[in-house]
Amino acid sequence: MVSNDVHKVDTNRSSLGRIMWFSLGLFFTALGLIGIPVPGLPTTPFMILAAACFAKSSQKFYDWVINNKIFGTHVKNYRETGGIPRKTKSIILTTMWIFVLFAILIAIPDSAPQISRITTFVLALIGTLYIVKIPPL
Repeated sequence: MVSNDVHKVDTNRSSLGRIMWFSLGLFFTALGLIGIPVPGLPTTPFMILAAACFAKSSQKFYDWVINNKIFGTHVKNYRETGGIPRKTKSIILTTMWIFVLFAILIAIPDSAPQISRITTFVLALIGTLYIVKIPPL
């Protein structure tokens, strides 16, 4: 049984602290939303970070993240359990690497600096390590 306390925002902090957490939440939300159409840039990990930041600053924005039709279920499950189902992990990793390899081998033009391919690959490795380290359910 999951306690509803995990979804109750703790605003018992200074105004400056709430502004800082809210700003970080907006930053991670922007990165997560950019990650929806951009191959190799994950959405859910950024939205999990956004939810954690909003959990310290804004009930309204926290509720928006966990109730979102696109990524809300995944964020809510992670906040409640701290893990990701094994099947979901393999889908995430497979999809991510298909798009990363597409970006590196096809989508990034030959005229682009080599650092763009290297950066895409390194970010994909970091994302993979992050996802692999999350406990399976």
